[in-house]
Amino acid sequence: MGRNAQPAVRLEGITKRFGDVVANDSVDFTLDRGTVHALLGENGSGKTTLMSVLYGLYEKDAGTVVVDGEPREFDSPRDAMDAGVGMIHQHFQLVEPMTVLQNVILGHEPTDNGLVDESAARGDVVDICERYDFDVDQYLDTPIRDLDLGARQRVEIVKSLYRGAEVLVFDEPTAVLTPQEVDRLFDVMNELTAAGRSLIFITHKLDEALAVADDVTVLRDGEAIGTVDAADTSEQELARMMVGREVLTERRPRERTPGRPMLDVDGLHVQGDRGREQVTDVDLTVHEGEILGIAGVQGNGQTELVEAVTGVRPVSAGTVQFDGQDITGMSRRRRIQAGIAYVPEDRQTEGLVQEYDLVRNALLGNQTVGRFVSRRFVDWPAVRDHAEEIVDEYDVQPGNTDARARSLSGGNQQKFIVGREIEHDPDVMVAAHPTRGVDIGSIEFIHDRLVDLREEGLAILFVSSKLEEIRALSDRIAVMYEGEFIDVVDPDEVSDEELGLLMAGRTLDSTGATDTDADTRPTDERPEDEGVRS
Repeated sequence: MGRNAQPAVRLEGITKRFGDVVANDSVDFTLDRGTVHALLGENGSGKTTLMSVLYGLYEKDAGTVVVDGEPREFDSPRDAMDAGVGMIHQHFQLVEPMTVLQNVILGHEPTDNGLVDESAARGDVVDICERYDFDVDQYLDTPIRDLDLGARQRVEIVKSLYRGAEVLVFDEPTAVLTPQEVDRLFDVMNELTAAGRSLIFITHKLDEALAVADDVTVLRDGEAIGTVDAADTSEQELARMMVGREVLTERRPRERTPGRPMLDVDGLHVQGDRGREQVTDVDLTVHEGEILGIAGVQGNGQTELVEAVTGVRPVSAGTVQFDGQDITGMSRRRRIQAGIAYVPEDRQTEGLVQEYDLVRNALLGNQTVGRFVSRRFVDWPAVRDHAEEIVDEYDVQPGNTDARARSLSGGNQQKFIVGREIEHDPDVMVAAHPTRGVDIGSIEFIHDRLVDLREEGLAILFVSSKLEEIRALSDRIAVMYEGEFIDVVDPDEVSDEELGLLMAGRTLDSTGATDTDADTRPTDERPEDEGVRS
């Protein structure tokens, strides 16, 4: 359909405030029919807020929402869905014990004599799956908890289509997907637009915006900086629009040789929350001045591994050594005191207390440190000075240490956590998904700090599901699958496709082909007890 046709969505002068904070400042946005329009910006730029206004989650303070040529006032998501607007949330809105079919029709169940009639909806759901080449129709009677993340996402899409959505908003949809699943999602998006649907793609990833979008609108500090044709722009130009300056993302060369082993894990076994073993016989060694990257799809034991290393979770078997000392039974607090810093993967529940101000959050993990204790009591002026140092040094915005953690954007929360952990002056840093959900400016900042720490001699254990990030930072990459290290590779000698296959459980032979059973890593990377040693 041509660009001159009536737009699917037009937002005019949308303003949304939260108290004194202006999240959207008179934003204009137009979605043409049958296109993918990327909404790009740093965390806190107002992307999700703007789409939450469109979807009826937030009430706008000013402006007009026009859908299918008609001005609309949405008081709830149901109003938006009734107008043909659906939203695929970053955190899936699915009930895990319920089946795929039950989730799809939830709230829109057909009834027969007052009873839910699933059979009446089954044919419609199968038709949707077949029309868009989804494979979830074979799982209609399967509980959501038994599906992988890519399949769950497709269930969310089917759910919106079942409700009649002509406009679909995808909120950071690639955050937990493998490269292959991302490609599949983009195929789905192309199929949807080919069938006449109109899509809004919220993201902070420049390459993905250019790969799938027809148009790109950039938000910065709640304002629309501009809209460009994706075919006529570049990552560098989009980055400048996002942050207002040049951004460097190249891999920085190593400037020193790794030193002695600082973190040594031998034969580690760790159980998950439900008693099932999540880490099986893992070995690894991280040296001074080295970043060991752990790649893998979320849920393959990475969380349990780093929690065991940092003392958050007990070890079932095996040992953890720090600078030659056995710390397997040592508490988390004692590991902090020994020199092990930890950036957890969930900043909101594990890294910060959301209702605490930044001063009290700066004290977390430092409650017994001498500089913050005076006569057995907390020296709050010293803690405040410490918090202000973190805010200034790590460019945490807003720069008010009395602000509660929950008032900060995700990127600024993460910068505060990274700053707090670095200021512990550690010898080992364990960083789990430190840039998840973080914008390009904050990513650059955090990457620079981690590389600087490596050059200063820190041993860094780094976990990420982002291949470009793993490749940019790691000196070695260990790929984790179903609780084990399936391979260890040189980031300069492996492709994204090969890494994606490893993350899906496929090992590589010497020709780059895959084998589901054989462990064919070079023998100099495979010691007797497996694992990641050097």
